[in-house]
Amino acid sequence: MEIRDVTVGDLGAVLDNRIRAFGPIPPGSAEQWRAMATAALGDGRYLGVFDGARLVATSRIIRFDQWWHGRPVSMGGVASVTVAPEDRGRGVGRLLIQATVDRCADLGHAISALYPATTPVYRGAGYEHAGARSRVTVPTEALRALGARDGVKLRRMGPGDAPELLATMARVYASTRACGPLGWEESAARRWLADEDDFAYLAEDGYVVYRWHQGNIEVKNLVAGSEATARALWSLVGTASSVAATVRASVEPDDPMLWLLRERSRDSVEQTRWMLRLIDLPAAVAARGYPAGTGLDTVVRVEDRMRPSNSGAWRLRVHDGAGTATPAEGPAGDEVARLTIGGMSALFAGVQTSTLRRAGLLTGGTPAGDDRLGAVFAAKPYMIDYF
Repeated sequence: MEIRDVTVGDLGAVLDNRIRAFGPIPPGSAEQWRAMATAALGDGRYLGVFDGARLVATSRIIRFDQWWHGRPVSMGGVASVTVAPEDRGRGVGRLLIQATVDRCADLGHAISALYPATTPVYRGAGYEHAGARSRVTVPTEALRALGARDGVKLRRMGPGDAPELLATMARVYASTRACGPLGWEESAARRWLADEDDFAYLAEDGYVVYRWHQGNIEVKNLVAGSEATARALWSLVGTASSVAATVRASVEPDDPMLWLLRERSRDSVEQTRWMLRLIDLPAAVAARGYPAGTGLDTVVRVEDRMRPSNSGAWRLRVHDGAGTATPAEGPAGDEVARLTIGGMSALFAGVQTSTLRRAGLLTGGTPAGDDRLGAVFAAKPYMIDYF
């Protein structure tokens, strides 16, 4: 087996593997898929496992910023992971994921995230459950009733608005101390805004992208930095209430829309889980934001068999919203918290220390130390995008 970069000449085999892994792509989508795949070629973001000349497996790495407590962290989004049906069970998946993690490091990503089709192979590579993409279904009429758009100017968006869209997104995620949502490259945002099936509107501190789906409305993205903009964007979607009975929307766990609704006695929520891995532990800790008023100065021990550079004792310091992780010669007794790389990745994402202990991902340390770790890494992470 040989791992090498996918080329344009391999795309036919890549598409065949993709169809065998996930099923046929919608009619008319082959050209869109090829454009997306081609954009990943040339800078080492599409990997293939080859058995001689035959393509056996693939993975694609998407360049993202992922926001953590209001600060962007370079993230490699792993997608399009396929293994040919006849080659499954031969260890190809483990080989591919190892190469993908290493390539994320080569590309300078501090962290990596993915939506797993199966958990064990990714958990074995150091990924751990971190957050979810939540989609809620609400009556369209309830959104229409949220109020007028007085004082909020909305305008339609097209591909040329990609820079302003991304700037607006960044301002809102920074001001709201968001944890988990993605920032896209401008080229990807342009392709996104060029989709003729989507309707996109921009405000000064927010935006919405939605489409019709089987007679109802599906909101792909809605970001709002204020109550007025949230009301304006959601009520805009609600103007379809004479035709569409419901709206299904990707939302934050505590999305303000759920508090704006006049009637809310029960939520209908569908969740898709995603996993996170630290690729470069000190770079990830330094790039992340932290809650104001929290502080930390402690030593933890991390075990990362796949990336030994993350293993060992680390002194974690957090002060004034900024953190560092430096190699340490700390004590090795039970007073030092010990984490697998999966446990450290989950802690980074805000998973409670009590959960990590009961899952066997955190051992050693003290209750007071657990409280301090939990306070500085506190988060309720989410994504509103699927990749």
